[in-house]
Parts: sequence; structure tokens; C-alpha cells
Amino acid sequence: MIRKIGIFLEMIKFEHSIFALPFAFVGAILGAVVLEKRLPLWSEIGWIVLAMIGARSAAMGLNRLIDKAIDLRNPRTKTRALPAGLLKSGEVVIFIAISFVLLFAAAFRLDPLSVKLLPLAVFMLVIYSYTKRFTWLCHIVLGLTLGLAPLGGWVAITGRIDFTALLLYVSVALWTAGFDIIYACQDADFDRDEKLHSIPSRFGVAKSLWIARIFHMITAVGFFTLFVLTDLSWGYLAGTIIAIAILFYEHTLVKPYDLSKLNVAFFTMNGVLSMVIFIFTLFDLVVLRKW
Repeated sequence: MIRKIGIFLEMIKFEHSIFALPFAFVGAILGAVVLEKRLPLWSEIGWIVLAMIGARSAAMGLNRLIDKAIDLRNPRTKTRALPAGLLKSGEVVIFIAISFVLLFAAAFRLDPLSVKLLPLAVFMLVIYSYTKRFTWLCHIVLGLTLGLAPLGGWVAITGRIDFTALLLYVSVALWTAGFDIIYACQDADFDRDEKLHSIPSRFGVAKSLWIARIFHMITAVGFFTLFVLTDLSWGYLAGTIIAIAILFYEHTLVKPYDLSKLNVAFFTMNGVLSMVIFIFTLFDLVVLRKW
């Protein structure tokens, strides 16, 4: 049983939760302070965590199930749990169903708007895995899906969507799309041969890295604009400056002729970035403001 749990956690890359979960907290805390003039309750944070676990587990399970045949043909992914036969498709279907139940149960304990937006969230979680079959905009679809983390955190607390929430959503969406483009560079040739769609397979690695840089420049502007439009102070600004520096460093690690440091750029740098934004936002609103 312990071994099976470990296989499931590896299948969904549980450690990659560090990308989205901190931003869900940012959305919740920022929305609560900006609109509600309070901090989120511990119970609200708990249900947000469970909703995030359910949503991400369902999305990754679906992705692995839908891409099983493709992963089997790709030398980089053929050792994943499903193509390697470590898990059965039926087991993954049950895992996905349980994950959706967890998402729905948590959403019903949060603001009613969270429940109303569930169909949209489920649609985005499902459709992403199919997009690379028909559009190279699949990276943006992934960004718009992961961007639901901060937007969902905001809605869960406030029950509203305003310009600030949408700005945070777009900033995180383009950050995600940018690092997904970088990650997809390693499969550019395979995707082209398999007639799968991605920005690297469509435009080549060199141009794709520039597209990722542009996306991350817009992300940097978005994070800074949040500072201008809200009551966030120098604490958040310091975190934003560090995050922008991380983005810059990330792009020095990957070059069209050298992708050897791609995993560091993809996982380590982006994991650190999300934690930096969260920690400095928390420091700003809780310590400096003394909420």
C-alpha cells in the first residue's frame, strides 16, 4: 500500500504543488485584506488546501491517463507509472474520481461563487490535456488553468472577482505558460514527429525561449502593478524584485544549444519564485500591517 501511494504521488508529481499552492494562498490573503479587511480564517485556508489537492490531483491524473499512449512512445516519459505498467488505467480513473469528490466537497464549504465556477474549473482541468493535439497555444491553456489557483483563493474568501484578482490571474497564467514553454523545448523534435502541437515544435527552440521571456516580462509588470494598485508595501515590493531576479536568472540557465539545466530552470527556480511571492506577501500583510 505504501509503495502504491508512492507511485501515485510520483505520477501526479506531488512536489510540483509548490507552483500553484503558494499562489492560492496569495489570492486568499490578498483578497481577504483588500476587500474584506481581515485575514482568512484557518478553516477557510484548510478547505482551500483540500480543494487545491483535489483539483491538481484530478488534473494530473487525467493528463497521465489521456497521454498514456503518447508517453509510451516518448523515450523521456515511457517510464511513467501508466506506460510502464506500474498502475492500471482503472486505478487511475478511481483516483481521479476521488480527487474530484474532494474538490467538490471543499468548494461547497467555501463561498457560493466557488461552487458556481466549478464547471469552468473542471472544463479547464480536462481540456488542457487535449490541447496539444490541435493547438500550439496549449501552454497558454495550461497557464489559464493553473492561474485559477490564485483566482480560486480570492473567490473562496471574497465571493467576488475584480480587476486586482484578474491581474493576479493573468500574471500567474503567463508565468506558467512561460515556464511550460521552456519545459516543452526538450520535446520539440518528438512533438514535431508525432504531429503534436507546441510552441517549440511550431517555432523552434530559440524563438520559443524568446516567447517565454516576453511572457515573463509581462508577468513581472503584472506583479509590480499589484503593488501599485493595492495597499501592499515595501515588503511585497522586495519580494517582487527578488522574483523578477529569479525569472531573469531562470532564462540564463537555458539556451537553444544547451538545455542541460532545464530541470533546474523549470522546477527549482519556479518553485522558489512562488514561495518568495507568498512569503513576502504574508510578511507584508501579517507582520508589517499587524493584521
